Amino acid sequence: MRLPLAVLALLALAGLARADEAVLRVGDQRGNARALMEAAGVLADLPYRLDWSEFPAAAPLLEALNAGAIDAGGVGDAPFTFAAAAGVPVKAFLAFRNRQDGLAILVAKDSPIRTVADLKGKSIATNRGSIGHQVVLAALEEAGLPASAVTLRFLPPADAKIALASGSVDAWATWEPYTSTAELAGLARVVRDGNGITPGLSFAVASDAALTTKRAQLADFGRRLVAARDWALKDPAPYAAIWSKLIGLPEAVPLRWFARAQYRAVPIDEAVIADEQRNIDLYVRSGLIPQARAPKAAAILDRSFEPGAAAVR
Repeated sequence: MRLPLAVLALLALAGLARADEAVLRVGDQRGNARALMEAAGVLADLPYRLDWSEFPAAAPLLEALNAGAIDAGGVGDAPFTFAAAAGVPVKAFLAFRNRQDGLAILVAKDSPIRTVADLKGKSIATNRGSIGHQVVLAALEEAGLPASAVTLRFLPPADAKIALASGSVDAWATWEPYTSTAELAGLARVVRDGNGITPGLSFAVASDAALTTKRAQLADFGRRLVAARDWALKDPAPYAAIWSKLIGLPEAVPLRWFARAQYRAVPIDEAVIADEQRNIDLYVRSGLIPQARAPKAAAILDRSFEPGAAAVR
């Protein structure tokens, strides 16, 4: 006798709740997934316990995942790629795209630098292995310049901002909310943003262990995260207001950021795989990832969760 689908669904949720691994440990960066999902109201009636851990950036989040301290988290394509190349047992199970206005190489407003070619022989502050690092490499390639054409100073955003303001570096390659904050304050202008030279990808990632033992939780979390992203895409103002109060920056910053980013979930399809492979190849050409350690994009992107994500959209 075949059971009704509704009964099967209830039984599945009951099994999920009883499972020994019915706790999903998710790493977050402040103001990101947790704030978004709470604002969108998508975390009610979870059939498992959700334990959040907050990290200042993607690198320590991925270190925690590598150590088994968390199961999953959200990161940009650059740190994800470096983690995979370093042997971290991680795969992406959801993909997101956004416009890259906020990923940019900034200079002081009165700087004589107007083009990427003008950066030859100059110093640029950014984080090693970050999307800021990525946009510098991509912009130099576009301009026909080698990576050695500039001097990179690897600094965290707060220190990089001070270095640019003091004149100890000529440019700063950064991302949101730093770009919108600097622009709105009249402190900097954009020489080159990431549109057209970087894919604008970020991922929800999970450890190989979690992908094996916590698939149901990851699928459910992914559906809720996609729903929250869709909610914010339709009208960024409510999320911007909550984000502003949480982070302590003027509401104009997240409004500018969210409105122009158009952050949206996309299938992990051939286009995403190709773009991630281009990221890997860029880092290999730049000497940041040895060819022998370079992963294949298709091997670190898990497409098996995509139908569930697509159903939410």
